Amino acid sequence: MLPTPKMLPKFCCQNSVTKIASCPYNPRTSLTPSRPLLYHPIMALQTTNSLLQFQSLSPPLKSFPATNTTSFRPISAVHSPDPTVPKPPTPATSATASTATPKLTTSTQKWALDSWKAKKALQLPEYPDQNDLESVLQTLEAFPPIVFAGEARNLEDRLGEAALGNAFLLQGGDCAESFKEFNANYIRDTFRVILQMGAVLMFGGQMPVIKVGRMAGQFAKPRSDPFEEKDGVKLPSYRGDNVNGDAFDLKSRTPDPQRLIRAYSQSAATLNLLRAFATGGYAAMQRVNQWNLDFTENSEQGDRYRELANQVDEALGFMAAAGLTVDHPIMTTTDFWTSHECLHLPYEQSLTRLDSTSGLYYDCSAHFLWVGERTRQLDGAHVEFLRGIANPLGIKVSDKMDPHELNKIIDILNPENKPGRITIITRMGAENMRVKLPHLIRAVRRAGQIVTWVTDPMHGNTIKAPSGLKTRPFDAIRAEVRAFFDVHEQEGSHPGGVHLEMTGQNVTECIGGSRTVTFDDLGSRYHTHCDPRLNASQALELAFIIAERLRKRRIAATIR
Repeated sequence: MLPTPKMLPKFCCQNSVTKIASCPYNPRTSLTPSRPLLYHPIMALQTTNSLLQFQSLSPPLKSFPATNTTSFRPISAVHSPDPTVPKPPTPATSATASTATPKLTTSTQKWALDSWKAKKALQLPEYPDQNDLESVLQTLEAFPPIVFAGEARNLEDRLGEAALGNAFLLQGGDCAESFKEFNANYIRDTFRVILQMGAVLMFGGQMPVIKVGRMAGQFAKPRSDPFEEKDGVKLPSYRGDNVNGDAFDLKSRTPDPQRLIRAYSQSAATLNLLRAFATGGYAAMQRVNQWNLDFTENSEQGDRYRELANQVDEALGFMAAAGLTVDHPIMTTTDFWTSHECLHLPYEQSLTRLDSTSGLYYDCSAHFLWVGERTRQLDGAHVEFLRGIANPLGIKVSDKMDPHELNKIIDILNPENKPGRITIITRMGAENMRVKLPHLIRAVRRAGQIVTWVTDPMHGNTIKAPSGLKTRPFDAIRAEVRAFFDVHEQEGSHPGGVHLEMTGQNVTECIGGSRTVTFDDLGSRYHTHCDPRLNASQALELAFIIAERLRKRRIAATIR
């Protein structure tokens, strides 16, 4: 069938195989964009027509218009601030800026794709052969993008809804993806747990759940020390499979640029499979009873999930009996985005493209990127790179974050104060959360800045077991989630989401949970290449806890 005008792609990306310079659609001014697509670089290499077949069939969803953000009334909706505090003026975008120059900057210094190189760059590997690295980066620059700019824009719109309390972000996946564990079953099981958790959260909160995976690119890891020493032997630290190997020998630990090519290929293949699961019927709500993992069936969480799934089935049956179709794409498919930490700047630069629709640069290695605690220096290379790309961004924030510094980094990365652009991912521990988070919320409120608040209850709760293995107590994770909700309830702000390191495998890496994992159990199935992850049962248990808090907030809101 020949494509009609309505079937044409609604975004274009320069240097991609779908560049359509005359595309009349402008997602930044449209109120009715299509649902986001998961880009499929392998199929895209075949023909443009084959890519057109991926155009979503679902109905339009609400989007934020790209006007001056002073037209919004965000503060009363987001933070319920003191009305006597005046809102600072929103920086305007230069009308004379070139379409090839990103608009998201307040710095007097002009941003360029490689301007980060003039800044101090932390956590970058030292390659022994720079010529080999440059050759690999040139190869990556010629490869098609892994994701599309239009997909990232749609995610930003959804995150803007979360900032206003109208949606909830569920972001989860591996601490660090590995080459060894790359197979379809691992990808499917993690995706399936995220589907389960999304169903639980949506049922409890009665609001859309934004599903974002730490997948298809989450390889690189920051290190506290560039070297590791064992038995008097000193070697470079393991920085993730896209940089070097975890085996403690010189060959494995020497950074190898060819690993970047393999990381790209694995990311593309992972996203290809995720696309198939998300749009091929596997994610249909009618299958909600079939998502249970085998090892969770005879457990408390499995029983609770089955009870919820039966209620969903009954609701679907009622809809069908009433003549309402359950075959609509919104019931048979799901939206799924990818994310990772922006760490390896040469790799990120090589996959950054100029979007011909908006005239903005997008890092097409993932839909969503975040800057970590170790690399968020205001004058650092990572912040410099991120300020010039138009993807939605996350900022990891610990109890060390000064409120004024938070204001500054938000202003650097989101001078136009656009909803959905900035997600603040707090990682503090429960007690620090109760003490520190209120000051950060108030500082953001006073500055009139719009952000999506998300909790990462994993990184602030890492301990060392008697065996020497790193672990995380489930009770501490649960306590930090509760503290997150308590503080937002106290401050009148919106808890916008949760960010988890988790897996669909039946691992024993975090202690506790209803199916108690003890210190003695850790060694039986401890498979992580980096930090301990929640297993599927623990992740689902946490989802029920969060869903209950969302339900209580929803009921309280109707009473007011």
